This record gives sequence, structure tokens and C-alpha cells, in this order.
Amino acid sequence: MPAGKPHLVGMSKSRQEVVADSRRKGVVAGAAAVATVALGATIGLPIAAVAAVPTALLGWRWWKHRAENGIKF
Repeated sequence: MPAGKPHLVGMSKSRQEVVADSRRKGVVAGAAAVATVALGATIGLPIAAVAAVPTALLGWRWWKHRAENGIKF
């Protein structure tokens, strides 16, 4: 095989596995968002602002996964 050319074997995951992955990532992102709001309501805004960073990262990763795999609502 020539250097620089990737060797494509096939899809590593079925469509159902990709959708299940997306669902799992969405649930995790949603739970993080609920936890962030709960922290803001009970403890205070500065703590919620710190917790919003990983929540935003999880949400972004979920949306990116959906976009890369062509998953629509």
C-alpha cells in the first residue's frame, strides 16, 4: 500500500449503534445541564458558572457527533 493513503476497511459501527451513542451523549449532556442549573439555584451563580464549562463541552461534543453522523431530529 502506498504511503499516505488510508486503508479503509468499512464502517466500524452500525446506524443503530451510532444513534444509540448519540442518545447516550445527549442524556449525559442533558443531565449535566440540569445539574448546572440546580447548582446555580441552590449554591450560587459563581459555582454554576464554573459548572457550565464542562456542560457546554458535553453539549458541543453531542452536537458535533450528530453533525458528523448526519443525525437529524
